[in-house]
Amino acid sequence: MIFQENRSFKLVIGILVLNILWVGTKSQCSDGCNALASFYAWNGSNLTFISNTFSTTIKNILSYNPQITNPDNIQFQSRVNVPFSCSCIDGKFMGHHFGVQVKTRTTYPRIARLYCSNLTTVEKLQDSNRYDPDNVPANSIVNVIVNCSCGNSDVSEDYGLFITYPLRPNENLVTLANDFNLPQKLLEDYNPGANFNRGSGLVFIPGRDQNGTYPPLRTSTSSKGWPHFTATVASFSTSRYQNSSESIAGISVAAVFVVALLAACLYHICYRGGEEEKDSFPSLEPYKNSSNEHHHGPANFENPSEMSPLNKGASPEAPRIAVDKSVEFSYDELANACDNFSTAYKIGQGGFASVYYGELRGEKAAIKKMDMQATKEFLAELKVLTHVHHLNLVRLIGYCVEGSLFLVYEYIENGNLSQHLRGLVPGNEPPLPWSARVRIALDAARGLEYIHEHTVPVYIHRDIKSANILIDKNYRAKVADFGLTKLIEAEGGSLHTRLVGTFGYMAPEYGQFGDVSPKIDVYAFGVVLYELISAKQAIVRASEIATDSKGLVALFEDVLNGVDPREGICKLVDPKLGDDYPLDSVWKVALLAKTCTHENPQLRPSMRSIVVALMTISSSSADWNIGAFYENQGLAHLMSGR
Repeated sequence: MIFQENRSFKLVIGILVLNILWVGTKSQCSDGCNALASFYAWNGSNLTFISNTFSTTIKNILSYNPQITNPDNIQFQSRVNVPFSCSCIDGKFMGHHFGVQVKTRTTYPRIARLYCSNLTTVEKLQDSNRYDPDNVPANSIVNVIVNCSCGNSDVSEDYGLFITYPLRPNENLVTLANDFNLPQKLLEDYNPGANFNRGSGLVFIPGRDQNGTYPPLRTSTSSKGWPHFTATVASFSTSRYQNSSESIAGISVAAVFVVALLAACLYHICYRGGEEEKDSFPSLEPYKNSSNEHHHGPANFENPSEMSPLNKGASPEAPRIAVDKSVEFSYDELANACDNFSTAYKIGQGGFASVYYGELRGEKAAIKKMDMQATKEFLAELKVLTHVHHLNLVRLIGYCVEGSLFLVYEYIENGNLSQHLRGLVPGNEPPLPWSARVRIALDAARGLEYIHEHTVPVYIHRDIKSANILIDKNYRAKVADFGLTKLIEAEGGSLHTRLVGTFGYMAPEYGQFGDVSPKIDVYAFGVVLYELISAKQAIVRASEIATDSKGLVALFEDVLNGVDPREGICKLVDPKLGDDYPLDSVWKVALLAKTCTHENPQLRPSMRSIVVALMTISSSSADWNIGAFYENQGLAHLMSGR
């Protein structure tokens, strides 16, 4: 009897918790947007230092700071708005990774206070780097995460550009409202729970664009039947501006339904869970939301990478696995998951591995059986890879070293980009609309930017192709097999003795001389952009005769260098799109691809620049000056149509 009362008590408490979670965790990590960082100018700081720290240009900074009349002399203790791109990090919160190079030996407190003007904290620097906090060597590149916001449609759709603003002593809600000429209530609604009187921490404040106006919240349209991609960020709190009784009624009905459903699930767990035998293997904890995730309010600077959903971006009912450490599976567990590696479970075959579908501990997984044995170096590299988390990277869950070597990845069940472009996806899927293609390109670019600039150590993929860009149920893209070449090299190969890649995607310097740099991934990504436009293979064969084959890069270059390139591009557009595509957008993607596939690697843009360019192309707003972001001013002219 006491046992049953205990269960009842747990059930009641559980339902109360579910109610609290339902009310308090309405959150969503947005697709990305443009943002501003407020840099507090200390004595001796200048625009050159600020532009180098935040990887932008002085010209771009000046366009957002009309108060600066002399670029060579910024006023001490003034604020400088620095533009940057804001995107989803680890599927949890909005932010941006900066790679800040320190010229002399320094410390984390000094980096946070001087280099970053309190836009980050010592704790976040420790989470993102492996240096001694009190002895960061000279010329080191330090990973810096700056939080940001893309807005909140529940609060207002009138504001779509936000300043990440570090509070200072003597600043409070009243002074900020007066300084920015904004209602106090609006600032409170955009920063629920913020203590404006503490004199430290971050708040998000609506900012003005280069025209001196507040750009509205940006949303993008999508084709009928496809996911609606939006750049809004949902709030943890219910909007105080929302007075619609119909909306309140709808939310109430939905809340009652969901709470009832969750209560039923909890009942099953409380009353039946104890009757079942525990699994002989340790379970992988299901991902749990908390009020600190998808954070868009005042930054609490807790560790953003402790746990990460492996299939973030999939539908809400899809299974989730969260891993905060390397998972080692047994051979028997993997064999049982795919019927002893039966051909019926085989879903892929590559140059180094066979891939099988299996369900591990109730979760879907892709099991890659490698044609090699594990070495000490291999395992060391593997443990690093299992800790790399990003929304646009296929997550390596774990491994097995019994007998053969096995890698276990999250399972992405909607095929790859190559299959979608060529109509090879089961189920008679409609062709990808242009908006989805640009979205997929942006997702893949973000994944590559992350491994190029923000992992420790950094990675070069070396086999980017449409078949290695996987598509989830929501038509979001994830880059597969990153880090695999490092694993292969750790097993015994080398950069020059083992060429990894696919013909048609290889950069000239890599295919001919074995030269490896991030720019070989940029080249391959440019080929993928051409594929998105045309749906053609990387090597186009006019007939069965080998000499009739032509690379997709050469095919597009002939058109882009021709007499009427726009007309030529129209003829290369995927026929499945019909006339349902914006020519200007297709044209800009083609020009971006041309720059990515430049023969000289030094003239190719970085993946960071490509992300910004694709954000601009996908945006409904044309007021963001992307040209100032590019190292290559030729690319800036191309993207602006000049």
